[in-house]
Amino acid sequence: MVYVTEDTFAAAAVNPFTKQTEKIRRFTLSNEEHMSVQIITLGATITSIKVPDAQGRVEDVTLGFDDLAGYQSDQNPYFGATIGRVCNRIANGKFVLDGKAVQVTRNRGEFQLHGGFVGFDKAHWEVVQILSNGVSMKHTNPDGHEGYPGEVTATTTFTLTEDNCLHVSMDAVTTKPTPVNLTNHSYFNLAGHKAGKAGLDEHLVEINAYGITETDANSIPTGNIMLLDGSKFDLRVASKLGNRLRQLKPAIGYDDNFCVKFTPPEVISKIAKVVHPSSGRWMEIASNQPGVQFYTANFLPNKEVGETPVAGKQGAEYTKQGAFCLETQKFPDSVNHENFPSTILRPGDRYHHEVIYKFGKLSAK
Repeated sequence: MVYVTEDTFAAAAVNPFTKQTEKIRRFTLSNEEHMSVQIITLGATITSIKVPDAQGRVEDVTLGFDDLAGYQSDQNPYFGATIGRVCNRIANGKFVLDGKAVQVTRNRGEFQLHGGFVGFDKAHWEVVQILSNGVSMKHTNPDGHEGYPGEVTATTTFTLTEDNCLHVSMDAVTTKPTPVNLTNHSYFNLAGHKAGKAGLDEHLVEINAYGITETDANSIPTGNIMLLDGSKFDLRVASKLGNRLRQLKPAIGYDDNFCVKFTPPEVISKIAKVVHPSSGRWMEIASNQPGVQFYTANFLPNKEVGETPVAGKQGAEYTKQGAFCLETQKFPDSVNHENFPSTILRPGDRYHHEVIYKFGKLSAK
């Protein structure tokens, strides 16, 4: 059985689109395998995923905040949020669509990141339906918002299964041609959300990809696909993350789009598996998207140089490389590279993105 309950995460929050004060609702999905997931209507955000280890000890394995102030703070690096209208980067905040130049906002210097200043992560999503095993939420993004053409209606549905699979389905339609590229930005640490870099280094990571999108100093794709054979980015065989991060130096860590397929497959494909041997927890990710951004939280505060940690839930201190993200997506800056999978959505068509996070545990020794 899967159970769905609702409570109030925040009694009063100002909607950035309507300026109305609204309640932020929270939904808890749980099953009889001691897994639970919490989602709030602010940003259609996953705030918690709790799963047992090999000994049956339940731990929260996603980073997040206890309260609204945390999610609204400048210190929030998109923890658990649904990202849009376009996730990742758009070079110079501009592109050409059907022969017309489009200029969108630039919220990170010379480029746009994760949809601009007020992306989907800051929207108050409307609850469409409470399901027997999950919840469905909708956000209507206005024509012209952050510079994008067309009104886009996006729907994200979260469901939990009895065998510890979290399904996230993201759909969108538009009134005008526009780019759409959604993702979920959960930060994971299977040792527990408080475990930090020491816990992260213990993970074994495997990513089923043939290449990465080559990038410049600002992580903007050049348009080239760098094949993985023999490179430091080849994670097709499970590798200890701490060792691989040391091998990457002087690079500060992983923040790369791994290419799974040029064309999204007809069916969902397994793209990654991460194991934390000490606890026995593991997670597999499957998706219908052609890329996945593997990010090792390199831009969380570096305590070693005196930066103040992010104050997380339950008194946690989140610091550099204390978590990882696997953000399923089409390739970054696709609007400026014809050889990348297209992110352009047209009226009458439907954007559909599925990702499954399956959790398990190794047999107890």
